[in-house]
Amino acid sequence: MATLNFSKNQRFCATISIMLFCILSLTAGAAGQFRTESPNAVIDQSGRRIVVQKPYERIISLYGAHTENLFSLGLDKEIIGVSRHDKYPAQASTKPVFSYHDDPEKFLAARPDLVFVRPMIDRGYPQFVTRLEKSGIAVVSLQPATIGEMYEYWKILGVLTGRQAQASKMIQLFRNTSSYLKALTSSIAVRKRVYFESIHNKMKTFSPESMTIFALETAGGINVASDAKSVRNTNIARYGKERILSRAAQIDVYLAQFGAMNRPTVADIKREPGFKAIKAVYNNQIFIIDEEIVSRPTLRLLEGIHEIGKILYPDVFDTRTGKGELKIK
Repeated sequence: MATLNFSKNQRFCATISIMLFCILSLTAGAAGQFRTESPNAVIDQSGRRIVVQKPYERIISLYGAHTENLFSLGLDKEIIGVSRHDKYPAQASTKPVFSYHDDPEKFLAARPDLVFVRPMIDRGYPQFVTRLEKSGIAVVSLQPATIGEMYEYWKILGVLTGRQAQASKMIQLFRNTSSYLKALTSSIAVRKRVYFESIHNKMKTFSPESMTIFALETAGGINVASDAKSVRNTNIARYGKERILSRAAQIDVYLAQFGAMNRPTVADIKREPGFKAIKAVYNNQIFIIDEEIVSRPTLRLLEGIHEIGKILYPDVFDTRTGKGELKIK
């Protein structure tokens, strides 16, 4: 099960936090379309109802977040396949690789009893999904967008795999640690104002309810684009250059995620026409951060909070948590 390395003082703080949270329910409630319906039944994001007669034991994951969370639940032996880009944790690289572009016969030959996908695959490749289901393979589609949905998602993973206790511990660990990290900036009177870029060439940011903005605000930052509107109920939000530049004098720090859908450099952001007017740009306060630790519903989101905290308030975070990464084991 995942644990974090803390100093003696940090462990004391975490213990106090645990005591406070023990009186709270870990149930996030029905999150969007997907939810735990009963101790042995769940509803996925496409509305499928899956009744678990016994925990699934031969699992293929076609999304990196699913893979990472399944390993966090201790399901190394049960994971028999991952998608081709799954590299974390290291054990993922030892698993056979599968893709929704593959012939379904490749999946059938591996004899999985459960295949995890996300809605993009479910909607875009219905024939592939139907073929698996007609062969008696359970298909579950999930991709949470908010922290509340992430908790419910972890619970669903626990129900499907018989790891409910481990899923509850993940939720408790995340709540306790994020609470501890948030408390680090409680005494800061003047907070840094931040624009967080999601897709540079389309001038998009993150929706205010997204996990990414949760990470930013937990680290003590103020979201300059709090008026952004979500695109199709995703964690991405339209903003536009005009609105960014209208807040140029307010932006103390410019953050940009780096990953499959956004690959900017600091130089790219500096060269963007009009961006020289942005306070963070002319003060060289532009930072690129790995999307895997700020946009994925995994325990590594805690690392993302820590990384953002070190960018915004290095004196506070380096002193209280150390200069290295917040390691999750």
